[in-house]
Amino acid sequence: MSRRHAAPGENDVRAPGVRYRRSLELLARAEAVIPLGSQTFSKSRVALPWGVSPYFLERGRGSRVWDADGNEYIDFINALLAISLGYRDPDVDAAVLRQIASGVSFSLPHRLEMEVAEAIVDMVPCAEAVRFGKNGSDATAGAIRLARACTGREHVAVCGYHGWQDWYIGSTTRDLGVPGSTRALTHRFRYNDLPSLARLFDEFAGAIAAVILEPMTNEWPRPGFLEAVAALTRQHGALLVFDETITGFRFAAGGAQALFGVTPDLATFGKGLANGYPLAVLTGRREFMRRMEEIFFSFTFGGETLSLAAALAVLAKIRREPVLQTIHARGEQLLAGLAALVAQHRVQAFVSVCGHPAWPFVVLADASPCTALELRTLYLQEMFARGILVNTGHNLSYAHTEADIATLLAAYAQVLPLLRAAVEQGDLRARLRCEPLEPLFRVR
Repeated sequence: MSRRHAAPGENDVRAPGVRYRRSLELLARAEAVIPLGSQTFSKSRVALPWGVSPYFLERGRGSRVWDADGNEYIDFINALLAISLGYRDPDVDAAVLRQIASGVSFSLPHRLEMEVAEAIVDMVPCAEAVRFGKNGSDATAGAIRLARACTGREHVAVCGYHGWQDWYIGSTTRDLGVPGSTRALTHRFRYNDLPSLARLFDEFAGAIAAVILEPMTNEWPRPGFLEAVAALTRQHGALLVFDETITGFRFAAGGAQALFGVTPDLATFGKGLANGYPLAVLTGRREFMRRMEEIFFSFTFGGETLSLAAALAVLAKIRREPVLQTIHARGEQLLAGLAALVAQHRVQAFVSVCGHPAWPFVVLADASPCTALELRTLYLQEMFARGILVNTGHNLSYAHTEADIATLLAAYAQVLPLLRAAVEQGDLRARLRCEPLEPLFRVR
């Protein structure tokens, strides 16, 4: 007889490790040959509580995924926002299969490079020329190199998360291996805090090449903030770069710049652009992008055609169907339902709800005697057990249905009272079937 697996929304709280036995076996095998057992930091064991988390997924379709142990989940992580339409979207699959019959990588450019670039120029306000990379980090690093070339300056002001390369990661606590001379060139300012940026322009007068920020994460821009950032940046002769790796083709067809009506000099895109296929974009005004002919920004796989075919299918679907309207409607359903549950279960002191409907968040705060990390560990343990693959952000896709959101809210209706009881009774550690997560580093 085959072992029965819990369906999404069904409470399955077996002993530690039992539900995820195969995942844990694969993790041990992977760690023998792969540091942390994963190519991606936020998919590794340091980001997920050991023994109560799935570590390997086998397949996905629509809004669902199945782990190595056969457990089914509604996926609200969606490959870290790379899945925008849903797993195995039929239009994307068809486009890729058509292209694979002709070839993947070639000795000269393929017309798909031009066609995808034309589609982006048609949709994005700042886009007049386009270059491709494979990860968002490629695009942001290219934007900074380009800004330095255009301005003849070296310093950079940053706000948000912009990838793994030295120029940015040196400004975080994950700076091991980054030369001090590189770290000294990047300076952080706070979102919705214009004076913190103005102080950097005063301190490094005439030396800042670019201001790069995510135009929105979980906090809405205050009225006039983005406009003021743009004005201040140009006043000081620097380039404004919007990192739209997440917001692009998700918040609006033209990205957050279209939504908020603020056009940057350069912008970067990635994540859901190709529904899981690796593709990133650096784009911007022609007067700056023409310098890409002089600086070195080159990838063997930059023109790989399967990702380009996928991107063309995604962009066409966004223009043809109510993709973003549907995602936003699901997000509004989630934000309203979750806010009501937070009030109903009286957990407002340590649980809050925020974000754009395309990317809603639940934020956990310290609640004595429990730390936010302890609460997050219990939260993940219980949501995973109920067939919900989620982190604190909810990465919605076109495949999510109203029923999926209802199932998610039903899981919250069970988990929020558990969090409240753990705080009130001071017994969170006893409720955990694992060790609490350890501090990592804040990226936003």
